[in-house]
Amino acid sequence: MADVTREQLHAYLDDALSDSETARVEQALRDSEALRRSLRQAMQERDRGDHSLGAVWRRERLTCATREQLGSYLLRVLDEAEQDYLDFHLHTVGCPYCLANLADLQTLQKEPAPKAKERRRRFFRSSAGYLQVARDAKP
Repeated sequence: MADVTREQLHAYLDDALSDSETARVEQALRDSEALRRSLRQAMQERDRGDHSLGAVWRRERLTCATREQLGSYLLRVLDEAEQDYLDFHLHTVGCPYCLANLADLQTLQKEPAPKAKERRRRFFRSSAGYLQVARDAKP
């Protein structure tokens, strides 16, 4: 099956492969009917709710960082072990979800001060209004 493993097929379905790996898997899928059958089988397993440890791990992204952790990573304030893990997760594994979150946080970091101040003011106003409504609703 053109050197594509079951794990790679699942990673392909999760959009968790690098661009070059995705292209390689897609070419292999075009060339191999057996691999296409394996992909359909993997999709059917997901549709009926695969509850294996690996499936739950991938689905819930248990190895991914929270946005708060990624923000701390950007500021380099994590302890050394956590900083090293996120370096590995981002730059060796190349997790597309964490890389997208990191890119978004980096964009926010570069936001001009007046724009950031206005965004924070809007968040505060909406949150303060919500909290006021919740406080008024208490018996």
